[in-house]
Amino acid sequence: MTSFVKPKIRRKNEPLNDLGLARSDYDGAMSTLCAGCGHDSVTAALARAYFELSMDPKDVVKVSGIGCSSKTTTYFLRDAHGANTVHGRMPSFATGAAAVNGALSYVGVSGDGDSLSIGIGQMAHAIRRNVNMLYMLENNGVYGLTKGQFSASSDIGSTAKKGAANTLPPIDPAIFALSVGATFVARSFSGDRDQLVSIIKAGIKHRGFALIDVISPCVSFNDHKGSTKSYAHTYQYYHKAVHADYVPPSEEIVTSYEEGDVMPVELHDGGIIKLRKLDADYDPTDRAGAMDHLLRSQATSEILTGLLYIDESRPDMVEHKKLTDTPLHSIPYAKLNPGAEALRKVQEEFR
Repeated sequence: MTSFVKPKIRRKNEPLNDLGLARSDYDGAMSTLCAGCGHDSVTAALARAYFELSMDPKDVVKVSGIGCSSKTTTYFLRDAHGANTVHGRMPSFATGAAAVNGALSYVGVSGDGDSLSIGIGQMAHAIRRNVNMLYMLENNGVYGLTKGQFSASSDIGSTAKKGAANTLPPIDPAIFALSVGATFVARSFSGDRDQLVSIIKAGIKHRGFALIDVISPCVSFNDHKGSTKSYAHTYQYYHKAVHADYVPPSEEIVTSYEEGDVMPVELHDGGIIKLRKLDADYDPTDRAGAMDHLLRSQATSEILTGLLYIDESRPDMVEHKKLTDTPLHSIPYAKLNPGAEALRKVQEEFR
């Protein structure tokens, strides 16, 4: 589909962030997705989060694969860097980019088809390497571009638009991510902007791989009675477990958070993620407990949402591999290519 230029409209006295940018400065091209598509709500939440964090779009890299979800990188942050890759291969592209320039902020947008079928191996290794990126998985349970076949996230018994029932067990992105070592796992719903924006802000500022599984209904092929990814089903079974707020570095706020049900998690940049437990029995720092809650909620069709797990202690890929913080394009050639003698010394280590 063709994308169209979105007019840039500035309102008188509209709010500006710390960079002097308006919310509209974080838009992209006009969406060509179906009217009412949940993905457009996710796009708006992403733009809102980057605006509220006062991040310069030129410091952001957007990457995607193939599918309706992967089109959405066109629709926000027009001035950011971007690459639309091949089906299921977005994680390895993001891994390579983050390895050579860790100074930028990376966001990958994918779908249940792109990530959980052909791309599941790529996604798994990006998670276990703890690549420093926000990974938005827009989950609608179907292949929308190819007219509504079941995807790997479709629940058993969920019906297609023409009535056929899915008989294969689903892959739950959150459970999968926890099982391979993700350091930030969250779930939200495209229809809950307040929760989604807060989680996105926390994910952007997390140092490592941050997965957000977003239930994002497909209005054309999977928003009917019998679908477990429809608006009606999600509203009925939606359960908030942990609410997250990101608080930027500030001595006053950092030292005066609420006691009791609020758990502060300090990030590498000095900011704070404030976790407000809506479910008294939930501990978002307990990996095994998070897995257990997700498995139990899956059995009862409950859609557990919020920041489900976070671990700020594990180093990200750049730190773990002792990669340079300086982008490779900024390193002098003499340092990048130190000569034959330096190569000989490296080779000796492998003999």
